[in-house]
Amino acid sequence: MAITAEQLRAARALLKMEQRALAEQANVNIQTLKRYEGGSGVLSGNYQYIEALIAVLTAAGVQFLEDGQVASGPGVALNVG
Repeated sequence: MAITAEQLRAARALLKMEQRALAEQANVNIQTLKRYEGGSGVLSGNYQYIEALIAVLTAAGVQFLEDGQVASGPGVALNVG
């Protein structure tokens, strides 16, 4: 799954999760996470790190929405319940 830096930042914000907590749970270096979040557009880099971040966020209830699923383009939603 390809996600954008904007989606990554929004997902973490929805969960009110600190960068350090996400990095630790995903076993990703905090500087790597900061680099991903500091960019724009589709994330590129180590695919395993990106997938690990997505896995942690998804397990916490985040749903990543692809372009076309919502009128405004890619986004995130929080599954409640």
